[in-house]
Amino acid sequence: MNNRSLRILITGFGPFPGAPFNPTQPLVARLARLRRPAFADVDLIGHVFPVTYQAVDRQLPDLLAHHRPHALLMFGLAARTPYVRIETRARNAVTRLWPDASGVQRRGSAIAGRADAMMVGPHTLRLLRAAQGTGIDARASRDAGRYLCNYLCWRALEASRATDVPHLAAFVHVPLIDRVVAQTRKTPAERITLDHLVDAGEAMLLQMVALARPK
Repeated sequence: MNNRSLRILITGFGPFPGAPFNPTQPLVARLARLRRPAFADVDLIGHVFPVTYQAVDRQLPDLLAHHRPHALLMFGLAARTPYVRIETRARNAVTRLWPDASGVQRRGSAIAGRADAMMVGPHTLRLLRAAQGTGIDARASRDAGRYLCNYLCWRALEASRATDVPHLAAFVHVPLIDRVVAQTRKTPAERITLDHLVDAGEAMLLQMVALARPK
């Protein structure tokens, strides 16, 4: 790790019950391999979380302590939403209905204390505009759900407020894509492919880089 470089941590999730293919896994891999002049002095660090509460609680603090990223761009799957969602807040809520990938079910309905929600920040508007600029259907969202995506978003914002690492965090939900055609655009115009997600992800990364650079 080069301490003088700008460091952006990009995360996704692996498969989970009901979603044997999670497009955030190949998306993170593609984004972490981006090579272009705008990223010449940027360390793009990719990580895929197992879809378990224990993995988030153990791995997120380790990742933040080891890499000390200036920004954290998180991706998760929203299989029932056909467009990209830029989350604007994390809810202090967790489901007791659906177990994680290890079979663990949460006992309580809140993540921490009595707080209602944490706002991600005004930078979400810039990410939204950047994604929309690539032609993808992207919309702002105030509901990150009550599963691992929302849980990770909450924990990341919590860490940012407590330690200022990362300085900037954002969570993006992506739709389910066809695994067979994930590497091609040869699908109906309204269908989102992995290439479309990579284009939008790169545009959002460029915004994160610009926002995270020292002024």
